[in-house]
Amino acid sequence: MIKYIFLFFSLCFVRAALSQTESIAGKTIITSLHKKTGIHSNENGALQVNVSPKDVQKFKAAGLVRYSDFGAKGDGKNDDMDAIAAAHAFANQYGLLVKADKKATYYISGKKRTAIVQTDTDFDTANFIIDDSEVQDRNAPVFQVSSKLLPFKPGGILSLKSNQSKIDISLPYPCLVTVTNAGVKQYIRFGPNQDNGSPQTDIFITDKNGNVDMNAPIIWNFDSITDITALPVDEKTLNITGGHFTTIANKAQSKYTYYARNIAIQRSNVVIDGLEHHITGEEDHGAPYGGFINISNCAYVTVKNTMLTGHKTYRTIGSAGEPVSMGTYDISVTRALNISFLNCSQTNDIKDNRYWGIMGSNYCKNILYDGCTFSRFDAHKGVANATIRNSVLGHMGINAIGSGTLTVENCTIYGRSIVNLRNDYGSTWQGEFIIRNCIFIPEAGKPVSASLITGSYSGLHNFGYTCYMPERITIENIKIDDSNHPTNYDGPAIFSDFNPKMNDNTYKEQFPYVVTKEVILKNVTTSSGKPLRLSNNTFMFRSTKITGL
Repeated sequence: MIKYIFLFFSLCFVRAALSQTESIAGKTIITSLHKKTGIHSNENGALQVNVSPKDVQKFKAAGLVRYSDFGAKGDGKNDDMDAIAAAHAFANQYGLLVKADKKATYYISGKKRTAIVQTDTDFDTANFIIDDSEVQDRNAPVFQVSSKLLPFKPGGILSLKSNQSKIDISLPYPCLVTVTNAGVKQYIRFGPNQDNGSPQTDIFITDKNGNVDMNAPIIWNFDSITDITALPVDEKTLNITGGHFTTIANKAQSKYTYYARNIAIQRSNVVIDGLEHHITGEEDHGAPYGGFINISNCAYVTVKNTMLTGHKTYRTIGSAGEPVSMGTYDISVTRALNISFLNCSQTNDIKDNRYWGIMGSNYCKNILYDGCTFSRFDAHKGVANATIRNSVLGHMGINAIGSGTLTVENCTIYGRSIVNLRNDYGSTWQGEFIIRNCIFIPEAGKPVSASLITGSYSGLHNFGYTCYMPERITIENIKIDDSNHPTNYDGPAIFSDFNPKMNDNTYKEQFPYVVTKEVILKNVTTSSGKPLRLSNNTFMFRSTKITGL
């Protein structure tokens, strides 16, 4: 008899354990008790979800759940965020598709609630209104796409070398590895937003045996490693399709208090297809945004057939005590590898400088634009390898620092230059540029004396690394539309004047700049008929070999 009693209580325990799970990240508790399916918030703010056993079987048999199954009204008035979060939490537990109702308009208030997405999601043609007029937690994403595989701290890695092809490690999965040396500061920013730099950081992918993917190599030497994290790379692709999102913009003070009311992608192997994001309610002030599509700590993410919106530019006082325009983004990519944007565009005019450039990135490798119409491509704290092709770039053009190869082909560019090397991070690119089959319309046709490659470097500021210009630049089949040029125009220059004070040998750099060794020109034409020239500062580029000028 005793053993049967023990068995009974054991089975009860197992059944209770199976009927209740808790997702800490989503603060959601799911039960399957014999009562009506419903949701409510408990006294701690966690979402309590009960799904009746009958509904559990129904949803599992259908292979999907809808937001309306968990009480979403979809009328654009009632707050549906709890129902949305509950649907995803339940779907995550059973591996089900989540599907929005076609004609629904889901209102999402500013309450602190995040829907954790771990299964395929079809937003279909549904509308989502994200109201940021009153937000409880500006750092809480609306949707967080995450992996069920947890990060961990591998041991035994004490140092690394640039381009090291293998590390002494054994992993359960291929992993995205992030390493940090807090004892070394890099990207020590210069200018009105100056700072003291960031700890040395690198990201790379290894297989189970520690072999590094050399398409995204280790770029820094690490004499010491103070932190290391391995994030498993999911094998199965997670798909997110459709959805018409509208953000009612915040009306906070214009300070660097970034809003993260977004779709945060923190899982590898994700495809976003056919999404739209619009913005309404912007006034003469507001806090900036950190990207509606916010991709971080992951690899192999593709955003395609998607339409986004540039945010209105607001101004504040920067760290140097001077007025600055605040960067505000609809796309943000941080510590991520192999990220592609295919056939994407934005709702507002890419040449309208009232709106900030749509994209910003940090610590990335292998970013691709293909078939995109965007106001900007930007790499702040370095990108290793970037390709922009078959695209149109607007008023902010291409801004980058980094390493490897930057390829720009079959593009139309309306910026101040074809490529601007960001001077706040040392105008540095350790590698080469390949620019071919492009049309360059300087400053969207304004009467300016244009340069193809721009930047600025005094040699008097320590950025935490040696600064380079591209070792080799190939410029081939380029049409420069400089028909609307200023008076006394001498023609477009290859390089802007990176340092007007460096005009003879008496100028001494404390931190020498490594200038371009070779420029190869083939079939470069101008609408003005003026020939391409080297630079206003021929002394600085006196050792650069020019072929085809």
